[in-house]
Amino acid sequence: MIDHTGIAVSDFERSRAFYDAVMAPLGASLLKMVPLEFTGGKKVCGYGREHPCWWLHEGAEPGPGRHIAFTAGSRASVDAFHAAALAAGGTDNGGPGVRPHYHPNYYAAFVIDPDGNNIEAVCRAPE
Repeated sequence: MIDHTGIAVSDFERSRAFYDAVMAPLGASLLKMVPLEFTGGKKVCGYGREHPCWWLHEGAEPGPGRHIAFTAGSRASVDAFHAAALAAGGTDNGGPGVRPHYHPNYYAAFVIDPDGNNIEAVCRAPE
């Protein structure tokens, strides 16, 4: 249903380093840096597996209150995402585990990114 989405970030390089680290365990990476001449001088980049679907852009409106969940291919990927996020400066917001109140197989981990966004990795596959 959603083709792509993105967020504004207050410190582009700090956020890029954070997302470089947390996307790797999910099988995604930085796929696109948009030339500054197309963005009015703002830094913009896109992450994904096959095409950019998660975009970061330099902006004045970053901040808490946003929740984004990324699909993980396995529970081990969720664990690795959480560890990478903490190592990259994220704050724990719910360690890896089953959330049966969502679904019996809902295995997820939550972190707060450098701008206060609640970022989640989730795997719905059974053990």
